[in-house]
Amino acid sequence: MGRGPVQLRRIENKINRQVTFSKRRSGLLKKAHEISVLCDAEVALIVFSTKGKLYEYSSQDSNMDVILERYQRYSFEERAIVDQNIGGQANWGDEFGSLKIKLDALQKSQRQLLGEQLDPLTTKELQQLEQQLDSSLKHIRSRKNQLLFESISELQKKEKSLKDQNGVLQKHLVETEKEKNNVLSNIHHREQPNGAANIHRQEQLNETTHIHNQEQLNGATTSSPSPTPVAVLDSVATLNIGSSQSREGAGEEPESQPSPAQANSGKLPPWMLRTISNR
Repeated sequence: MGRGPVQLRRIENKINRQVTFSKRRSGLLKKAHEISVLCDAEVALIVFSTKGKLYEYSSQDSNMDVILERYQRYSFEERAIVDQNIGGQANWGDEFGSLKIKLDALQKSQRQLLGEQLDPLTTKELQQLEQQLDSSLKHIRSRKNQLLFESISELQKKEKSLKDQNGVLQKHLVETEKEKNNVLSNIHHREQPNGAANIHRQEQLNETTHIHNQEQLNGATTSSPSPTPVAVLDSVATLNIGSSQSREGAGEEPESQPSPAQANSGKLPPWMLRTISNR
């Protein structure tokens, strides 16, 4: 059967209490030494007995005074931080009251600047308020004029830059027009010799065609055994003259005689008719 939980309470028997104290003190010192060695910790242990006897232990690398001084410095800093927090919390109420008073005064002054709640003000206070408004208006107007001057200077700079860009574009446009005119003139000069050559070529072709037709006509005339058109025309004209004279002597009006070409149209070949009509 296992042991139940041990209740910790003061030992009434003095002898038993002294024996238990000796045993537990030795165990406590042993544990302090073990944690100091195993964990490389700075350990300081102070024990007072019921009779007021001191038992202490400190780490091998540290002295009891060094550890106690470090403990006092750390505890003092911690207490100072805690005291500041407590003092700040205590002063929060006073600070809130002062801030509320300042806020009310600022709101009142703002309403008075807007022209509200002016009844409780005296003449002197109204004059002060007027002076304050005048100074505020001067500052506002000066700031407005400064902004206007700055905007005007910026606009002037932009205008100058735009004028410069416009001039550059105009120069570029003039150069482009010049180049275009030069290209058109070159094309025109190139087309003119070609046109003259084409006209000359057409004239030569027409002349060659005319010569060829003449040669064909001359060849046909030399190969035919019929009389020449000139002799036929002379004979026809002689016949016509004789007949007209005889009719005039008889008192008859001369009738309109057909042309040689019409008279001989049924007897002459087509190529002779063409030659007679041309003559």
